[in-house]
Amino acid sequence: MTEQEEELFDPIEIMANADTLDDVGDEEQQQLYEHYRFEVDRGQVPVRVDKFMCEKLQHSSRNRIQKAADAGFVHVNEKPVKSNYKVRPGDIVTLMLDRPHFDTSIEPEEIPLDVVYEDDQLMVIHKPAGMVVHPGCGNFHGTLVNAIAWHLRNLPSYDPNDPQVGLVHRIDKDTSGLLVVAKTPEAKSQLGLQFYNKTTHRSYNALVWGNFVEDSGRIEGNIGRDPKDRLRMAVFEPDSDIGKPAVTHYRVIERFGYVTLVECILETGRTHQIRAHMKQLGHPLFADERYGGMEILRGERTASYRQFVQNAFQLCPRQALHARTLGFVHPTTRQQMDFTSNLPDDMEALISKWRKYTYPMMHPDNQE
Repeated sequence: MTEQEEELFDPIEIMANADTLDDVGDEEQQQLYEHYRFEVDRGQVPVRVDKFMCEKLQHSSRNRIQKAADAGFVHVNEKPVKSNYKVRPGDIVTLMLDRPHFDTSIEPEEIPLDVVYEDDQLMVIHKPAGMVVHPGCGNFHGTLVNAIAWHLRNLPSYDPNDPQVGLVHRIDKDTSGLLVVAKTPEAKSQLGLQFYNKTTHRSYNALVWGNFVEDSGRIEGNIGRDPKDRLRMAVFEPDSDIGKPAVTHYRVIERFGYVTLVECILETGRTHQIRAHMKQLGHPLFADERYGGMEILRGERTASYRQFVQNAFQLCPRQALHARTLGFVHPTTRQQMDFTSNLPDDMEALISKWRKYTYPMMHPDNQE
């Protein structure tokens, strides 16, 4: 996985349409359908079933799981249990809902696709900001994989519902930039191995709040779900057992006093890695609402400056992050493949706006 913002799929969100838990239904009165099934490992210590399921269904909150249990939707060994039930090795835990599982099969949709490179094994594409990569909660159509399925609709060997082909990595919905798609199982296996072994090269351009003391640096800290907001990631100590190890290298490209344009190179690829690491460093991405970047964090206290920043937010109303370069070894020819993507228009305009505004401050010697 790379920097990504998947539209987080909450399998229990279906309950939100009911006005009360009674409206959701009683198991004895309604037919229930299995959505998820987990077998408790042999080495599992006794733990509450709501905590166990929260770890398995990372896009569902513990509160929702508890409500599901109260409604009789959480079963252990084919019987409904309360949220305080403690699972034991060998237990079969299932999430049952009052309607069949949504059909998430991917259908081809005629959506424009910006193909940077293509051959019989793979293709490199440029994803625009605002496009969801993969179908998820609330976004079952109009995604990047639907567009890829249409583009490859005449390729008999490509099945968009086969996990052995398709996207090798992902980026966030509101992040623009380069992605590689495998057309064959062999290509996906080879490319996936390169990502796993960290031999690919991926760099991002980001506009972040604040000015850096150093021209370059390294950020290390485990990335895991924020316990206070499960749609956001948090950074934990590298030697902790929380989250997954993550390392980001950064280099200053251009300084604007109140904001800085940086290059970020991923050593690992975790969900929201750059966004979480930069926030931890005290430099949230500009206009990144989820991580606090949609507030005026640096600069002047004048009304004109506040209006300038608000105009800048409107110019680029999404986190200012672009997957600029992508490099890997071709899975069959073994040649090094390197691609670069120009900054999209919204980020170019945003950077130009900051450059013009802060030029007198950054270059006082050039003023008449």
